[in-house]
Amino acid sequence: MLLYISRQNDFYMNLIVDVGNSLVKIAVFQRYKHLKTFWASLEEFPKKFQEIKKEYPEIRFSILASVVKDTFHIEKVLKNETQLFVLDEKIDLPFTNKYATPNTLGKDRIALVAAGAKQFKENNLLVIDAGTCITFDFKNDQNEYLGGAISPGIEMRFKALHNFTDNLPFVEFVGEAHLIGDSTHSSILSGVVNGVVAEIDGLVDRYKTENKYLTVILTGGNAQFLLKRVKNSIFANPNFLLEGLNYILESNKTQ
Repeated sequence: MLLYISRQNDFYMNLIVDVGNSLVKIAVFQRYKHLKTFWASLEEFPKKFQEIKKEYPEIRFSILASVVKDTFHIEKVLKNETQLFVLDEKIDLPFTNKYATPNTLGKDRIALVAAGAKQFKENNLLVIDAGTCITFDFKNDQNEYLGGAISPGIEMRFKALHNFTDNLPFVEFVGEAHLIGDSTHSSILSGVVNGVVAEIDGLVDRYKTENKYLTVILTGGNAQFLLKRVKNSIFANPNFLLEGLNYILESNKTQ
């Protein structure tokens, strides 16, 4: 009987729902195979869900991770239509969490470490997420998450230079950043972009010095841009967070 249920679960699909401050990222997986990704606003989610369910009627399980507290309307839809798991402090994680304040650990960081635990369980692993913030998360070869670092992201640095000074303009994150800026605009571009690149390279070097056989993963919205500029050997995976959420879901639905 258990074998029959397991085979049925292999057929059913997972819906991964990652709620940001303004947008919802939605992905469909069949077990560990990523099939498709969708985007929607918070208000559009119920309608988008029905469109996705029509395309993938085999969706049976879901997991919700959110940085927004008020997700009642999203949870209601998912509870009515799927077996819902919520990423919170009660859910089982596929790694040992040694973070000193686990209740403050961001759900995005938890998902990234979970993806690392699946793919690199016995490796020292550093996951760098280059998004709104730049996060560095370290998991050792004993599958223990120890923590990392949080730094302002590229866009946040441009905004900070403009918002916290009287005379510096806001610079759009476009084009190449030369080492020597010959105007205020190009100097800001150089300082922010080259500063982030130097920060990543410097921290990766330190982690490699202190941890042998280190694997480094770069993900997030600015990953492809930075990948071409950092000197260290880094693997890029734009779907690492979604894969981590899916792995947490798979681990919990078989408990």
